[in-house]
Amino acid sequence: MSLLTIILNILLPPLAVFLKHGIGTAFLVSILLTLIGWLPGVIHAFIVNQ
Repeated sequence: MSLLTIILNILLPPLAVFLKHGIGTAFLVSILLTLIGWLPGVIHAFIVNQ
């Protein structure tokens, strides 16, 4: 995992997931979790972008 990916996972989780996987289920889940709370979105982004 690159330094840029780690920074994006923390600051903008949906963008990090989009750059890795494109528009799909993982991206939509990331947006939903980030809207619910920032921390669940970050955790999901780290798990998806392993």
